[in-house]
Amino acid sequence: MKTKKYAIYFPYLVFILSLLSTIISLFFSEILKFTPCVLCWYQRIFMFPMALISAVSIIRKQNDIHYYILPLSVIGFAIALYQNLLVWHILPEQIAPCTAGVSCIQQPITLFGFVTIPLGSMIAFAVITVLMLLYGRLQKNVKNKK
Repeated sequence: MKTKKYAIYFPYLVFILSLLSTIISLFFSEILKFTPCVLCWYQRIFMFPMALISAVSIIRKQNDIHYYILPLSVIGFAIALYQNLLVWHILPEQIAPCTAGVSCIQQPITLFGFVTIPLGSMIAFAVITVLMLLYGRLQKNVKNKK
């Protein structure tokens, strides 16, 4: 399986993706002055620690990074999916938690005509989740062979 060959790089990819997501999120809020909505704050709560956790796991050469990253990425993905369902008008606007302040549904930026901030977040969480699921599965196989 080719995935085994590249699995050692998955924690590095998670680190790069979570760090990049964190930097982009801070760029939007601190440089472009877009105030994050409630759901964006929740997604930040789950994305920001992943950069630090993955960095520490890489430095310490820990093989159990997936135990720490997966809960964060799955919950973050669920929040991002919920926000995207609101943005796409699949879920009714009445159930949006953003009743005061910045709207969770109105998006200030759309790249390429369809990529919104919540969609980018959902993709990042999905990729991190898949990487960590594969990494955890391959680590389990390595342990079973010993």
